[in-house]
Amino acid sequence: MNSRRKFIALRAAFLMAAVCFVWTATLGGEEQKFNYISYHLKMSRPQSHLFEVEMAVQVDGKAGDFIDFQMPRWSPGRYAVFDFSKNVQEFQAKGKPCTFNQKCAYLATPFMRVDDQTWRVESRGLQAFVINYKVFGDDLSGTFSQLDERHANFNGGSIFMYIAGHKQDKVSLMITPPEGWRITNGRMESADQRVWEFPNYDILIDTPTEIAPDWTVDEFKVDGKTYRVVVHSFGDEGGKRPQLVRDIEKIVRAETRMWGAPDFESYTFLIHFAADDRSGDGMEHLTSTQIIEPGALAESDSYEGAIGTAAHEFFHVWNVKRMRPVELGPWDFTRPLATRSLWIAEGITNYYGHMMLHRAGLWTEAQILTSISNTIGGIENSPGSAWMSPEEASLIAPLRDRAVSAQRVDLANTAVSYYPKGETIGIVLDLMIRGRTGGKKSLDDVMREMYRRFYLQSPNATYYLRGRGYTGEDFERVATEIAGFDLHEFFENYVRHAKQPPYDEALSFVGLRLVRTPASEPFNAGITMDWEEGGEGVPIGSVRHNSPAEDAGLSQGDVILSIGGEKVTRENWRAALSRYKQGQRVPVTARRDRRTIQTNITLGPPDRINYRIEERPDATPQMRALRAAWLQGK
Repeated sequence: MNSRRKFIALRAAFLMAAVCFVWTATLGGEEQKFNYISYHLKMSRPQSHLFEVEMAVQVDGKAGDFIDFQMPRWSPGRYAVFDFSKNVQEFQAKGKPCTFNQKCAYLATPFMRVDDQTWRVESRGLQAFVINYKVFGDDLSGTFSQLDERHANFNGGSIFMYIAGHKQDKVSLMITPPEGWRITNGRMESADQRVWEFPNYDILIDTPTEIAPDWTVDEFKVDGKTYRVVVHSFGDEGGKRPQLVRDIEKIVRAETRMWGAPDFESYTFLIHFAADDRSGDGMEHLTSTQIIEPGALAESDSYEGAIGTAAHEFFHVWNVKRMRPVELGPWDFTRPLATRSLWIAEGITNYYGHMMLHRAGLWTEAQILTSISNTIGGIENSPGSAWMSPEEASLIAPLRDRAVSAQRVDLANTAVSYYPKGETIGIVLDLMIRGRTGGKKSLDDVMREMYRRFYLQSPNATYYLRGRGYTGEDFERVATEIAGFDLHEFFENYVRHAKQPPYDEALSFVGLRLVRTPASEPFNAGITMDWEEGGEGVPIGSVRHNSPAEDAGLSQGDVILSIGGEKVTRENWRAALSRYKQGQRVPVTARRDRRTIQTNITLGPPDRINYRIEERPDATPQMRALRAAWLQGK
């Protein structure tokens, strides 16, 4: 069957099908059932940035009083609340008293918006309904969607409504692309595919899709599985695409060596080189990842960024997407996520994402040790790290995960990201297990056992996915079983509370130590610059409590114009401050609102500390051998 005829046949199936799995829920005070829920996505005017959605549903039996259609408040993998309904427009509803495969007239159907994310359509005894709406999208992101003259890229949570109480129902999707544009995603069965069937809404929105005339695709196989590297370049590639594919294959081989065979037949790396100097992201999915770099493939920073993100996101195939915290699927999109386990899901993935670059042969030993040093330094130089545990950092993800706040906040002093915080726990836990067991066990073994026990072997707990989710207590219990010694005190001190992990003890097992020295520019006086604000001078993003800057009366939002009489910029302000010594008073001129203020900063001890990992002078051959096994994943 040629592509055009196949498209027509599939479209007919989309409109005429009347039988699918039936699930039930209560709506309008009565049991509501649907034979059919389908979506048709069009983009007839790309320059408008408006995705056009038609959602068709068919009631099985007697209709309830109403049907509620909802947009998610947030999307899996990015836990800030973005309220996708704010970009919905031109909502319409119509229905008819017979099913889709019968001829009868559609009737305009009354509806009302009952809250900020819900549209309620009155049933009035009708059997089939079609709702239409448009969604504005102009952000290339792992969370949002973009439609313009170049391409369409969508993430389902920001585009598709669901029927309240029916996310578990089977759904279908048909896409009508602009003339000459091709479709690709992680669930392609043929190059000209236009219709997809999904077991539930959660899987539908787990399938990011790129639609454009000019993306490229390369394939390779590892252990019988097919991997596709889709590249959409908005800039110069510099002939680097073949190398990119080879390096991604090395990452896949390194990670499957650790985990074993992944639970899919094919997987797609969907990579955008946006060349816009602002778009950047990475997002995990069951059979794909979407990676966005702000530069061009020809640029070394963008290339390295794509490779590093690929290592992180592919590790999510096991950790997060299948072996998952109990709160991560199915989701309640009417309220923010609350889980204590993102330090495992993302933080430990961060750790392994870096380790896999070394195990794949893409990083040297010096590079991975520098990366670990920088992670530790970033956490230990962060004032919030002393106050916030990895579990609490996980709980406040909706406030931190790229969330935007209209008010000034003090999170820089009180909070920390679960990514590096969890990564430091992963580093220390892995080395402690390896050291105390003489290399017989490792965090690798813990992760594999978690995957086996909770994903592969547990009975299905929900409609969403195989197996069941785990709790933080489950992870502690499995880690203790694998390690062969009690880890409860470790978890109490370093996971549930904010005590500094025992870096020195952990590193000593592999003949290493952590060296702390003042930075080459040792003073920042407690100032963190606001990188988002432009203009002259140095805009202050936050001021550390009890710091010289706070003592001098400087505040968030001030703009430093000069230090010691020298005009300063984002690039030179630390150097200007660090020309002075501890105890000296440094004249500072700043702008606050419409006023210019003069103050003096009295420098205290160095507040910028470098952390460096180096070999211990007393490192033994046994320690070096254990280090080699750790770095190589043995």
